[in-house]
Amino acid sequence: MTLTMTLFDPAAPGFGENPWHAYAALRDQPGLYWHEPFGGWLASRFADVQAIATDRRMVRSAAVFLPPDQVRQMQRQANFHDMPFHERFVQTSMLEIDGPDHDRLRRAVFPFFTRTRLESLRPAIAATADALIRDLLPRGRIDFIADLASDLPGRIIGRLIGVPDEDSRQMTGWSEDVVSYFDIDRTAEKKARAEQATVLFHDYLVCLRDERITRPRDDLMTALIGAESRGDLRGDELIAAVMQILHAGHGSTIDVLGSGLHALLTHPDQMQRLRDDPALMPLAVQEMFRWAAPLPFFHRYASTDLTVAGRDWPQGTKFALLYAAANRDPAAFPEPDRFDVARSPNRHIAFGGGPHVCLGNNLSRMNMEAIFTALLARTSQIALDGPVVWKAGLQAHGPTSLPISMA
Repeated sequence: MTLTMTLFDPAAPGFGENPWHAYAALRDQPGLYWHEPFGGWLASRFADVQAIATDRRMVRSAAVFLPPDQVRQMQRQANFHDMPFHERFVQTSMLEIDGPDHDRLRRAVFPFFTRTRLESLRPAIAATADALIRDLLPRGRIDFIADLASDLPGRIIGRLIGVPDEDSRQMTGWSEDVVSYFDIDRTAEKKARAEQATVLFHDYLVCLRDERITRPRDDLMTALIGAESRGDLRGDELIAAVMQILHAGHGSTIDVLGSGLHALLTHPDQMQRLRDDPALMPLAVQEMFRWAAPLPFFHRYASTDLTVAGRDWPQGTKFALLYAAANRDPAAFPEPDRFDVARSPNRHIAFGGGPHVCLGNNLSRMNMEAIFTALLARTSQIALDGPVVWKAGLQAHGPTSLPISMA
């Protein structure tokens, strides 16, 4: 059965701003549905998405079950070929591999993402967020994305890696060019930008690695150099791991900061509730992730014949996990289209699940809590002050421009 483009077309005008009707229409259909442009089956209900995400037989890379020549053919069909650096450091990163190698890479970086380690950063993150907002307040009107949200996540991840603050904007710019090529609109211009950005990012990180070899510090780059010397990382894996941490962490946090503030602005009762009771902030941040998952879509392949979502599937079946649709499923959340800063329990799936669950979810939530705590503490009034521009497509959800006035 073919799912009609009118029912689900992420390239349609307006989809980025309001995909919720399309997701609801998908959830109302029986079973999973074939979507020709994707070349696979769409999972939109919470139970189905969770079952696929947490099943270790579901993998990110077809290389688990296909011979190299067929994998290369798929790469060409997706226009992911003829990009030497992108293929070396992005397409073979921790996100794109499975099994023992994936587990080994996660073990190498995990110590820097434990709750205990990250809690030690909370005072510095809070101070940085407060200083950024303090400096912006006299302007009265800002673009929340360009002037604030785009700055903090990359800066904090950069510090974790060992990158000076003054270099973080450049590094996050490279990351945005790299990540943009994963959406369905893979133009020649985007391809050239993604490859060039990967080259520049690689060159920068090689210099940073060389510097840390002679001047070690308490940062992720130094720790990964130690893992490399012990044989826990091999070949290109150190550079690829650092790139992936930034790719995965900064863009999605920017997106959910934007959609989260937009939710507060369009639900003023909830913003006031949060002002009146700042202790609700951790719950409010969780609700922002559920309300509008910043990474609404990921894929998986069945690595073997298996049964999931109520039927049998052959090896090689491709699935789309629509996290944003699952987080609005009325079977999993009471009144899912109601934004509630005190929602509890709130077991959303915005961070994915299973082996590929988001490594930086605690850091992302900490950044969110810091910015919104400082923003509400330093202002008495925030309002929309112009048209909101939203990202198009399915790869990411969030505003690219969010003009606000504040006092």
